Amino acid sequence: MSTRHILLGLLASGPSHGYDLKRRHDERFPQARPLAYGQVYTTLQRLVRDGLAEIDGTDADGGPERTLYRATPDGSAELARWAAEIAPPAPFVTNEIFAKVVVAILSGGDPEAYLRAQRAAHMARMRELTAVKTAPGADLATVLSADYALTHLDADLRWMTTTAARLTHLTAEVDAA
Repeated sequence: MSTRHILLGLLASGPSHGYDLKRRHDERFPQARPLAYGQVYTTLQRLVRDGLAEIDGTDADGGPERTLYRATPDGSAELARWAAEIAPPAPFVTNEIFAKVVVAILSGGDPEAYLRAQRAAHMARMRELTAVKTAPGADLATVLSADYALTHLDADLRWMTTTAARLTHLTAEVDAA
């Protein structure tokens, strides 16, 4: 996820200060890693440096003075370009789980036990996400984020089942190489 583009998207609704941008990011993308304040302000400084955002004054709002930022026309054009860009499917899939299975085979470990433990971890995470998305008052962004993660976890689980069924053949190939 591109933090600079997400912040430009949040600025599209009008001038905001870093604190508000961080709060809105964490609300709009509930399953994403929360942004650190330092990351927000560093990214805002880069956006200003690159001419994609500019300072739009200050706002005290009963507290400390905060700098307001707004997207420039170049920033709006950059955001529109990025938002319309198709995210290409990865040409090479890096799979840490597969790598650990192969390493377990190479090192004399127990790939089957590893797959069982990984499956248990995936199932626990799926239960957590299901609880999040079915919680009373869960907003649509939370539900959709949880659904996205659940779909990926389910694909991993199906892959683990297939791999477990093929471990004998995989072990023979790895040992033969």
